Amino acid sequence: MPQTSVFDEPGAKVRLDSISTDPPPKMTKAKAKERFESLNEELFELQDLLWGAKTHSVLLVLQGRDAAGKDGTVKHVVGGLNPRGVQVTSFGVPTTEERQHDFLWRVHRVAPRQGEFSIFNRSHYEDVLVVRVHELVKKSVWKTRYDSINAFESLLAEHGCIILKYFLHISKDEQEKRLLEREKDPVAAWKINVEDWKERDEWGDFTEAYEDAISRCSLPHAPWIVVPADAKWYRNLVVAESLAETLRPYRKEWLKTLDQVGKERRAELTAWHAGREGDSGEKAQRRRKRRSPARRKRVAEEPERAATDGSGA
Repeated sequence: MPQTSVFDEPGAKVRLDSISTDPPPKMTKAKAKERFESLNEELFELQDLLWGAKTHSVLLVLQGRDAAGKDGTVKHVVGGLNPRGVQVTSFGVPTTEERQHDFLWRVHRVAPRQGEFSIFNRSHYEDVLVVRVHELVKKSVWKTRYDSINAFESLLAEHGCIILKYFLHISKDEQEKRLLEREKDPVAAWKINVEDWKERDEWGDFTEAYEDAISRCSLPHAPWIVVPADAKWYRNLVVAESLAETLRPYRKEWLKTLDQVGKERRAELTAWHAGREGDSGEKAQRRRKRRSPARRKRVAEEPERAATDGSGA
């Protein structure tokens, strides 16, 4: 089983420097790949049950430093799901319209409907991370946002939303390596800009901001999972494993719901077919009456009677 650090109680002490960014020594890439493929199949089935039952929704929040692998996680973990029931939203700098509302407005409007998966590539946590480090608002403003976030996530959970929040944890050396690789790759260079390098100078400030966000906003119904992300293959395994582990207990409930819905649908169909057969029987009886000898004789005599009536006028 993958090793993770899960925080599900507010006020937990979080020290990211004490959490490894590497996979455990005994975990090999080959083992991880085999397990990951099995999990992909299970997640596809669980998503199908979620979609059919429509009693819950799923929200995955992906946070991490630049080049931590948010896009890669979406591609490899979420890419195996049925796109029919998946919505991925990336949150960048707020638009003019978004700035005219509270900071949670743009997030709430894309929260998942029952039966759906929503993935936030960055999220509402940017408003206690980037906003804090870059001093875009006063401290008195961003400090109140932790409680707002907790209330928002509790509201979603009350309406059947299953929430998992992932911090993709990479080392400073690994980030530098990935940024340099992006610079050299003509296809990937669009992903990097000067700000990515500048923010490395604020590594400690961002570490503190992440630790506070995880500590203040860890809830039983919306836990934070710190994912060792220096090895991409291990990162994908951890996310897939924790997601399957979280959804697995709902399987029986979803199957029971689908069984009940199936019984109701079959009853409706049985009644419909019975009604259709009854209608068909009545129509056939009417057709037989129209075709009877007495009926044909009456129809044949009607023009004669009409002609006689007309000549006697």
